Amino acid sequence: MAMIDDLKVLPQVSRLGDQEDLPSPSRSVNEKDSSESVEGKDTSTREFEFSDTKEKALDSVSVDVDDEEVEYVNGEPVVTTGKDVSRFLIDVRDDGDQALTFRSMVLGTVFAGLGAALSQLYVFKPIQVGVSNVFLLLLVYTAGNIWAKVLPRRSLTDGTRFEWLSGLIHFINPGDFRMKEHVIASLVSSTAAAGSSAVQNFAVQRLFYNTNVGATTAVLATFSTACFGYGLVGLLRPLTVYPSEMVYWGNLPTVAVFQALHFDTAANTKRLKLFWSAFAGMFAFEVIPSYIFPTLNGINVFCLASQHAPANIQNVFTNLFGGSDGNEGLGFMSVSFDWQYITSTYMSLPLIQQANSWIGYTFCYLVIMLIYYTNTWNSLAFPMLSTSIFSSNGSIYDQSAVFGTNFQVNQTALEEIGLPALTGSNAWANLTANLAIGGLVAHVVFFWSGYARDSFKLAWNRTQPDPHYQAMRKYKEAPGWWYAILLLLAFFAGLIVVLKGQTTLPWWSFIVALFLGAFVTPFSTLLFARMGNGVATNQLMKMVAGAINPGRPVANLYFSMWSHDVVATSVNLASDLKMGQYLKIPPRVMFLTQVWGTILGAIINYIVMISVVDSQREILLSPTGTNIWSGQEPQSLNSAAVTWSLAKELYGFNGPYWIVPLSLIIGMVPTFFQWLLWKKWPKIGSIAVESILLPIIYQYSAWMSAGVNSPVTSSVIVGLVSQFWLRKRHPRWYKKYNYILGGALDGGAQVMIFILSFAVFGAAGPAKPFPSWAGNPAQGNVDYCNGNGALLNN
Repeated sequence: MAMIDDLKVLPQVSRLGDQEDLPSPSRSVNEKDSSESVEGKDTSTREFEFSDTKEKALDSVSVDVDDEEVEYVNGEPVVTTGKDVSRFLIDVRDDGDQALTFRSMVLGTVFAGLGAALSQLYVFKPIQVGVSNVFLLLLVYTAGNIWAKVLPRRSLTDGTRFEWLSGLIHFINPGDFRMKEHVIASLVSSTAAAGSSAVQNFAVQRLFYNTNVGATTAVLATFSTACFGYGLVGLLRPLTVYPSEMVYWGNLPTVAVFQALHFDTAANTKRLKLFWSAFAGMFAFEVIPSYIFPTLNGINVFCLASQHAPANIQNVFTNLFGGSDGNEGLGFMSVSFDWQYITSTYMSLPLIQQANSWIGYTFCYLVIMLIYYTNTWNSLAFPMLSTSIFSSNGSIYDQSAVFGTNFQVNQTALEEIGLPALTGSNAWANLTANLAIGGLVAHVVFFWSGYARDSFKLAWNRTQPDPHYQAMRKYKEAPGWWYAILLLLAFFAGLIVVLKGQTTLPWWSFIVALFLGAFVTPFSTLLFARMGNGVATNQLMKMVAGAINPGRPVANLYFSMWSHDVVATSVNLASDLKMGQYLKIPPRVMFLTQVWGTILGAIINYIVMISVVDSQREILLSPTGTNIWSGQEPQSLNSAAVTWSLAKELYGFNGPYWIVPLSLIIGMVPTFFQWLLWKKWPKIGSIAVESILLPIIYQYSAWMSAGVNSPVTSSVIVGLVSQFWLRKRHPRWYKKYNYILGGALDGGAQVMIFILSFAVFGAAGPAKPFPSWAGNPAQGNVDYCNGNGALLNN
């Protein structure tokens, strides 16, 4: 699936332990008034110091009370904005414990292998799912505590004739496994697990161009894109990391688990018990929908009722209601019980983002069916959903004959074979991607430009009011020249690849790609940080690549790698920097941690990619794939590279897809009128005009254009329960348990999927399918929507 992005009553203190144990207003309170000017506005603050005999670890924190927009339910604040997150959800506590140790780096390195391997496996799954940070941090936590207890400590040799070994023993085992060590080890592994989108390009070359990119070239290229992105992140920190509204909502489950594990664990017994119970339960359950009973991934009454319907009705039903197998259908009204695809994402994304996505979903169901059945773009000649490219007669396009061994277009062969064609859904996905990019740029410029200006001003004056930023001021910042040097190293590593590797990319085009990525990065990161997800910008990059490198699909791939992949990496690394701010990790330690994790990830991603591509090659080349493996991601990259290398013929004014590049400009226009409306009427009824995020609506309007779509309804239900019912009706339970529960479910599911991938799914050898039965049919789609020749194709 397409990549997606970025949301006055009693004063509340950030607490350790159970919220039920918060002191009531009648308790003894020492109150001190103070005031300061922030952004030209007088803001009164009150500092509350509570004393409680039962709870001894209370913090003293300053909170704004001059905020009439905070909603309270039963004395508990409803967390809505980034400021609410900083004040009410995340503890500002800093114990000052050591972060960078031998133990933290060894554990981080070891589990980076697992994280990077998992992330690369999911590239070849029918739904793109990120590796759960909670899963990784729990493994690190377990290993760290075992290390601390099993290995000898310095006290063993103190006062003995072996005291001279005390320093070495302490270096290896510095004592109890504290939070910052835990965070560093986890961030090394999660940085590696963020996944290198650059490695996907090498998979494309291996699958479609029979080019086996060497390990040195691959690692240098990946290092170049990742570290260039990190250099940009460092320069943009005042805008994309420091302010309260830069939440990176997906971090919240991870931060909640870190603080639950290390802060006042006696008071967090209930939370830890819930965590391990949910983790174990999901670990045991996940084997059922993913292996034993895959029909549970998409139960749809319309599919079940269509078994004896005429063939034409079955075809329509499969296209609309089917969705358990790769590229089967839109999955409308299907209910999934497979948590690996549902995930806890919608337990953390802000409600405003989810509401916009629901509008997009509605358009997606309507528009894709309309495109297909009106035969727009000759859609009826191809499958309704696929990211492959086809000949006009519906067969797979013979691109090797057109581009040959030098990866450049052969005009004679092109005239003989004809132009490639996209499925209607793929063309629509390209169109909406450009709409989203145009809408994103317009939204940031019109609605958030003042915020960006003020953020840099506050950072320059070191007056950013976010309490976590202020708590970090005692640590030395990573200086700007560190990031500048990283940018230079990344540039020269990339230049070596361009000049020596099989990229067909001119050196000057490489420089254009970097500048384009640097331009787009702040726009995409802002949306992701505020809303929890962003828009896919690779369409823009491929358009530019096609314009300046016509007839060169492989050059198009590499241009995108040094433009779009820079953006994607920047978003991931900025998210990690925000987590470091929340958990008080010294900035210089964060710098070293992320660079090391990036290098590890590049190497491991490459190794796992080769293993999967070589063992599952035929499935990855199939236009449909299976419910376990899918080549939709490399196919999509290849399709875009091939078609945009023929931009003049396909996307010019006389081409079939002329509206796709034009939609980049079209996407800006509605946002401009929305801005004019907002200037006149900021709210219409109860709806804030600014909260309508057109780029998110555009992106989700093509959300079901490929892959497994049956989990969509279940994801919406999870979001409603978490963000509407729990957050607004039961904010106390939400703050204590919501993110803990989500992280536990993700962790349990992904541990099982990792085991199954290598044990029975064929990630490193022959697959071992479960015996067929009613819940795992031997023929047809597993949800029993068997139109479009599903039974014959099996």
